[in-house]
Amino acid sequence: MEYEFQRNTLTGALLADFSMSQEVLGFWFVEELGESSGKYDAICQAIAKLQLNQLENWRMTGKALSIELDSEQVRVFTNELECGEEFKLEDAMSFYDDESEAFCGLEDFHGALQSWRAFIDEAY
Repeated sequence: MEYEFQRNTLTGALLADFSMSQEVLGFWFVEELGESSGKYDAICQAIAKLQLNQLENWRMTGKALSIELDSEQVRVFTNELECGEEFKLEDAMSFYDDESEAFCGLEDFHGALQSWRAFIDEAY
């Protein structure tokens, strides 16, 4: 999994760029996790419990994006995907889902999460 974290030097805004097909992870890191140490700690505790088989799965619902974890993978998705609405498209049309949903391994996600925290801590 490839990613890069940056801070806009003029505005201070956080930026998280993830590889194609995992772009929504970048939105989640910036918009839902941000600089919150409380959310970071809660996710790290959930990961530890998943790795010790003390939990089967875990979910955090955010304002626009949610995250689901199990012992093997992570799913980040827009809350709109869970609303259950079916959209009818013309035959030649399809949805571009890369900015709506992404999957990655739990270990890869945990590494990115730790890198994000180190990046946030380094900025101050």
